[in-house]
Amino acid sequence: MKGWLFVALLLIGSLVAINGLRQLFVQPLPTTSVNVTWFIIQILPLLVVLPGMLRLRPRSVFGAAFVSMLYFVHGVLLAATAPLRTIGLLEAGFAVLLLAVATYMARSLKPISDQ
Repeated sequence: MKGWLFVALLLIGSLVAINGLRQLFVQPLPTTSVNVTWFIIQILPLLVVLPGMLRLRPRSVFGAAFVSMLYFVHGVLLAATAPLRTIGLLEAGFAVLLLAVATYMARSLKPISDQ
């Protein structure tokens, strides 16, 4: 399970990096403070599930799978525009891989208890 966790964390880091690259360097907003604020808002869903992923909590692993779908949709929207096609395809690819890894991890972990 630790190997799959490493792959999931690598994919989460890749999504953060590709969003940071696009937001801060490729297509920046007019001011730096707005850029950084918007970047933090964009990666916040990943940051929310990260602590639980590190502890291998089933709900956080499921949350990572759910969050990856948001990034997939965003990547497909970026891929529809010619200047950002490569970045969009990379984001969609990382998101699909994260969905697959998180789904496998969620199935391998113990079931979520109904407390």
